[in-house]
Amino acid sequence: MRLALAFLIAMSCAASARDASSANDAVSRGRAIAQANCSRCHAIGAKGDSPNPASPPFRTLAGKYPLENLEEALAEGIVVGHGGLDMPRFQFSPAQIDALLAYLATIQKK
Repeated sequence: MRLALAFLIAMSCAASARDASSANDAVSRGRAIAQANCSRCHAIGAKGDSPNPASPPFRTLAGKYPLENLEEALAEGIVVGHGGLDMPRFQFSPAQIDALLAYLATIQKK
């Protein structure tokens, strides 16, 4: 009985470690997506100014609207402008959206 309980605890810990690793991977992929596609105009980190002052820092997005509301816009293609600059049209895959939202959640100002 103790062996079975120890096995179940070990399996649970291993699953938790895999989940944490998967979440960390998603955050890393999301940061890479933001760096490659957005950093030309937006501050994508927890600190710093946006290269384009009219482009909001990503860490402030949750203060403007719930991050989960970005999912549909990211899937369909975001089309906006910031201070006279047209934002390129981005359309992301579901996996990219999940990763980007996971990253954004980690940098939001409280």
